[in-house]
Amino acid sequence: MLEGSTHNRINPPFRKGEKVVYPAHGVAVIEDIQSRVISGTERKFYVLKILGQERMTVMIPTDNVGATGLRRIIGKDVVNKIYRILRQKKVEGDAQTWNRRYREYSEKIRTGSPLEIAKVLRDLLVLKGDKELSFGERKMLDTARSLLVKELSIARAYPEEKILEDLRTIFAN
Repeated sequence: MLEGSTHNRINPPFRKGEKVVYPAHGVAVIEDIQSRVISGTERKFYVLKILGQERMTVMIPTDNVGATGLRRIIGKDVVNKIYRILRQKKVEGDAQTWNRRYREYSEKIRTGSPLEIAKVLRDLLVLKGDKELSFGERKMLDTARSLLVKELSIARAYPEEKILEDLRTIFAN
């Protein structure tokens, strides 16, 4: 294994029953760790059940975790950073056309970074206060809100409704 490779940083490996985040899909539970023979080679897979989408199961090769962006639930330090981002109500891309914003926001959500998703949520909630969002932007707002609320709920051990209440309070004015 090469020094500094992504796999080395995934210490220790994920365990069955652990809650993790799968970028752009959200919080998942590792339901199982299975071995499968593919093209004559045995590989191990994490079997994920995406929360809130109970019929969605995803299999990720354990040796490909770094490339997929699978990660642990955020800690309190990141939770605090997210709340700081949400409270900074200066929108960066306000002068952009909606389709350019949409592409930029889609890219941020695909990274799976909770900080980037928080920026998308903040920007769209601020824009929504100023003007009507396009259909795509409204869907993206729902996606960003859902991804962030679910992870914040687990990270803070609060019900999702409490996190939604926090968001309403932050964006009340």
